Amino acid sequence: MTETLDDAAIVEALKQAQALRTGHFVLTSGRHSDSYVQCARILEDPALTTRLARSVVDRLPADLQVDMVAAPAVGGLIIGFAVAQALGVRFIFSEREAGSMAFRRSFEVPSGARVLVVEDVVTTGGSVAEVIKLVRAAGGVVAGVVSLIDRGGEKAFTADFWPLLRLDVESWEPDACALCAQNIPVYSPGSRRIG
Repeated sequence: MTETLDDAAIVEALKQAQALRTGHFVLTSGRHSDSYVQCARILEDPALTTRLARSVVDRLPADLQVDMVAAPAVGGLIIGFAVAQALGVRFIFSEREAGSMAFRRSFEVPSGARVLVVEDVVTTGGSVAEVIKLVRAAGGVVAGVVSLIDRGGEKAFTADFWPLLRLDVESWEPDACALCAQNIPVYSPGSRRIG
């Protein structure tokens, strides 16, 4: 059986992988922050990814029924696949097409299928909300949402949410960003590059 990770071990894994970054960042949500979690760095390690996925699954409610996992590309791909593998269910992903999320590649959500939406990092949850909309439009039922990291704050979705780790990281609208006011160069490291 794969060993699961507690919060301290997850934070240590993030540090060891140099996934916790400081600077001036534009997040996928469009908000600005002085901190960024580059989950791709910890997902480089397949064994660690498997342990993180097992930790996610072990923290889900025992009575939760999941028929399949759906994740937004690009951030949710690796952890979404790993969570689906840990659950023993199918995995699909959404991609941007003309600026909007879509299930492509002949992916289907069977009517009534209970779908767990998986993301790497959630700030506002805009991408998660788009996947939820796709699942429901296809006739699926959203079983809930999981992520490796929850950056805190108000979410764009109301589904049950079970993040593996909550980090209290501030973010601001661009017009309220003190780093912008200081003309500190901004970097957009996410999958939906801005600027």
